[in-house]
Amino acid sequence: MTAVLLSSLPTGAQATVSEVLPARDAYDSELALRLIEIGFLPGEQVRVIARGQPGDEPIAVRLGHTTFALRRFEAALVSVDKA
Repeated sequence: MTAVLLSSLPTGAQATVSEVLPARDAYDSELALRLIEIGFLPGEQVRVIARGQPGDEPIAVRLGHTTFALRRFEAALVSVDKA
């Protein structure tokens, strides 16, 4: 498997969460904790279902039975393994 950032997955791609990346500052620390709390945990399946226009933001991702809209910098904190 190849590790990439969730923000770089194309629409329709499915992957497995490998980790939420370590925080660089206090803001990233709070954001990383929020991503973990909503379910971005190692082993969870995630799929990019849509991207907003213009700028590919937000990124709509399906995690389990729930859809989340993430900004690109939020999705860049999640490392995933492509299938």
